[in-house]
Amino acid sequence: MRFQSLRFPQSLLLVLVLLTSLCVQAKIKVLIIDGQNNHDVWPKSTIMMKQYLEETGLFVVDIQRTQYLWKSEREKTYLPMAGNFNSVALKEPKEDPSFAPSFKKYDVVISNFGWNAANWSESTQKDFEKFIKKGGGFVTVHAADNCFPKWKAYNEMIGLGGWGDRNEKDGPYVYYDKENKLVRDTTAGNCGAHGKQHVFPVTLRVPNHPITQGMPTSWLTAKDECYAKLRGPGTNMTILATGKDQSDKAPTDRNEPILMVLKYGKGRVFHTTLGHDDYSFEGVGFITSFLRGVEWAATAKVTIPIPTDFPSAENATSRKFTAITK
Repeated sequence: MRFQSLRFPQSLLLVLVLLTSLCVQAKIKVLIIDGQNNHDVWPKSTIMMKQYLEETGLFVVDIQRTQYLWKSEREKTYLPMAGNFNSVALKEPKEDPSFAPSFKKYDVVISNFGWNAANWSESTQKDFEKFIKKGGGFVTVHAADNCFPKWKAYNEMIGLGGWGDRNEKDGPYVYYDKENKLVRDTTAGNCGAHGKQHVFPVTLRVPNHPITQGMPTSWLTAKDECYAKLRGPGTNMTILATGKDQSDKAPTDRNEPILMVLKYGKGRVFHTTLGHDDYSFEGVGFITSFLRGVEWAATAKVTIPIPTDFPSAENATSRKFTAITK
């Protein structure tokens, strides 16, 4: 009996250790990829997204950054550029052959790339396609839908894209008209536009999706860009919410896709066009839809609640970001 009484606490301790280990392993594994973005905020916005995710206690987040190789006329070769890059360097982007994330280690990948990011190597593209097809999650944020206009599978994943010389050959414009009818418009024309940054209304189109469940039917963004005139294949795509540009000289007078979900093989994709600058990332509407979108892309479920400070149709809400230093 004495022998058994000595062993019981040890066995209990082992069980507790195993349960603790399982809890740690149960966290959703996230990879944020970045390194080439025409928005100056991108290094900070990556940190903001990482912190937002990890503060929930549900996610563990890694970051993998590609180098930007720019053409130096003096050296007559391509050189890595540190930090942000500008439109001059963007004219001749070159792929970074060392960029080859192990996507299969993660449940969901978040892209914080931007306009005219250099192509990935063919092997990295194939690895990413395989990851999503087999059930991996993908989240594309704001200018990440400007990327890779010639990559067929990527455009199928994101559904709609902007800029990058996309036009009618890449798919129809998709939007809701003034009568709230979903339109797939095959009119010829270039792709991608936005008016001035401002607070604009978002209208839910699918209020019972796990991501939007519990949100008010209409709510206001923080100061942001309302992307318009997006076009693409738009297959296996559901528009969860639209935005209405109310700025001066708005490029359209229609309701543009803001939050979308897509299927690609067995994978799930969440596409948000919100997130232009740090104050845009501080909007509670952005934070909440982003967190819930990441959880859904990874698990097909959403457990993150709608916070009490979520915006309404009359009031936009934001949270000032303060980086946590460890």
